[in-house]
Amino acid sequence: MPNTRTHAPRGALVFDMRLLGRQAGSALPQTRTVPAPDNLRLELIGVPAGADVALEVRFEAVSEGVLATGTAIAPLAGECARCLAPLNSSVTASFQELYLYADGRHDRHDRHDRHEENEEQDDEERYLDGDLLDLEPVVRDAVVLALPMSPLCREDCPGLCAECGAALADAGPGHRHDGAADPRWAALKQLGDQATNHMDRRAGAIDRQEG
Repeated sequence: MPNTRTHAPRGALVFDMRLLGRQAGSALPQTRTVPAPDNLRLELIGVPAGADVALEVRFEAVSEGVLATGTAIAPLAGECARCLAPLNSSVTASFQELYLYADGRHDRHDRHDRHEENEEQDDEERYLDGDLLDLEPVVRDAVVLALPMSPLCREDCPGLCAECGAALADAGPGHRHDGAADPRWAALKQLGDQATNHMDRRAGAIDRQEG
């Protein structure tokens, strides 16, 4: 069957499996461009909501359901974990998931005589909704798992200056703060200097009186 290419409307990650049928071994390749759902991100980086996600997927009919295998390519926006500079890149996430036929759910339970602990596992399985297959949860999980935990603007990013917060990549190798006072101690040092000056003046007055 020829590859079907469509530009899907917002939220369209639902596929109609009537085009595939249930004959084991039949396949349906499809390519879609879909808008990214909300909250497809980690703390420092993610896919902008509504951005185009290129999706290539191959559906294959098997005895128990439909096997979906594919990739999703999405743009990324975020900030560097070291220097906090904005960065833009992309992510490619692969996935493979078996969707079971909903009308075989109870038959499978009877046939295998499942116990309560196996029913908990069944809750994690995915089922078709009639002839419809919703790929959004699978694509979401695959993309989030592929996101970098600590994104970098470049592999050798030197980060920020611990003294002034300047980006060391922009400041250059000569950037340093020789003899600079820690700003956290500046106020305390000022009080100490005032106290020392006061004691010096008092000692000088006592010496003049004794003289």
